[in-house]
Amino acid sequence: MKDLRLPAFSIEDILKATGGRLIHGGHERIFRGISTDSRTLTNDNLFIPIAGDKFDGHDFTGSALKNGAAGLLVQAGKEEKLKNVPENVSVVLVNDTVKALGDIAHFWRKRFDIPVIAVTGSSGKTTTKEMIASIAGLSKNVLRNYGNFNNFIGLPLTLLKINSDHEAIVIEMGANKRGEIARLAEIAKPDIGVITNVGPAHLEGLKSLEGVREEKGNLFSSMKDRGVAIINNDDKEIKILAERWGGKSITFGIGSDAFIHAENIIKKRDMGVNFTLRIGKFKRKINLSTLGEHNIYNALAAAASSCALGIDYNLICKGLGAFKQIGGRMDLHRLKNGAYLIDDTYNANPASVMEALRSLKELKGSCESTVVLGDMLELGEQAEKIHEDIGMRLADRSIGKIFLMGRLSYSVAAGAIQSGFKSDQIFFIDNPVKLAMCLKSYLKKGDWVLVKGSRKMKMEDIVMAIIKVFGEQKGR
Repeated sequence: MKDLRLPAFSIEDILKATGGRLIHGGHERIFRGISTDSRTLTNDNLFIPIAGDKFDGHDFTGSALKNGAAGLLVQAGKEEKLKNVPENVSVVLVNDTVKALGDIAHFWRKRFDIPVIAVTGSSGKTTTKEMIASIAGLSKNVLRNYGNFNNFIGLPLTLLKINSDHEAIVIEMGANKRGEIARLAEIAKPDIGVITNVGPAHLEGLKSLEGVREEKGNLFSSMKDRGVAIINNDDKEIKILAERWGGKSITFGIGSDAFIHAENIIKKRDMGVNFTLRIGKFKRKINLSTLGEHNIYNALAAAASSCALGIDYNLICKGLGAFKQIGGRMDLHRLKNGAYLIDDTYNANPASVMEALRSLKELKGSCESTVVLGDMLELGEQAEKIHEDIGMRLADRSIGKIFLMGRLSYSVAAGAIQSGFKSDQIFFIDNPVKLAMCLKSYLKKGDWVLVKGSRKMKMEDIVMAIIKVFGEQKGR
């Protein structure tokens, strides 16, 4: 039996997958692995240079050859960047190297009869993906994508890691423009599709809530009634998509009308949440260590996906109970002075900011709280209005002080003041250390601080500065 643990491709495989044209070298080369980074490339890799906004990978083909590349995939119009290519190195010309990377990943994925679970949504998709992996990993060898490997480059590179030992694949799909989910689904060919929720995110490219819904809905459309759709019964936008779906589905929600639902929810402040997980006739208490009610929805989506995989109810419960939240997503730090710091810096959109504020209000109880908020990006023409709306919501969350960072911070401040927030309790910041020192002047035991903003705002620097100034208590 052929060993499929390594992604091995012949020239003919590459030509068939990409529709490219061999312009240098012979047909006899076999490529062992794909690389888009000349620095980490190893012997016999096929190097696929990516042209980005700030650099062009074609400028590093020489470095790739020095490091042992057996072949190059070159984008039409970039041939002049090739210099001194050895005779034994094959060069294939394609129209678009990013598309070709996806085509090769799709070609490789089709060699394996392994279930693929694809997760998308406006928020919660990474946590849901990790929860599914936590559950499925108890009984299967699971491949999943890491970090922000959820786009046209990261997702294909993940699929190219599939080998004959894997038994399930869980991938996250992100999108900020129309057509991206359809393309990612075309590459991955998912068997189970999960849309966590639909909210106002990436409006710069998707224009409206309806645009977000239709983009996310392309995940279901791509399965063409052959797979299993995981339906959030409590999301009215997803219910519109569900009405169009003609195949198998599993519903989830906080309500008895869903096949998988949560009952008897108990919020344990900084210790997470408890709820009873009900799947058909089965029910069991789950101790979820993650903060916020919204993570119950992520857990239910993960449970529904695991059911679609055929995983036993007991393993689903065990996997959820063992799940530990990953950094930057409602990640709780106990500072040495007894205050609490919530790191929710991984990313931000209007829906996730509101969830974080709702969770903060529940967690702090009667204690004082501070919010540090960075800009929410990719909201297009509606950005100022949305930030102003967030400011208005801040005013009714019993928050003591607001620290704002970014170009749109004045819109947040205007909304907060309009709703009655005191202007002398709003501060504009540009230095994490100064902010941390300001907090040190008044933050006391039992107080809460929430830090949140879009990825490019680098709000994690603020979290690190606060922890450095205050110190952190280890353990629960």
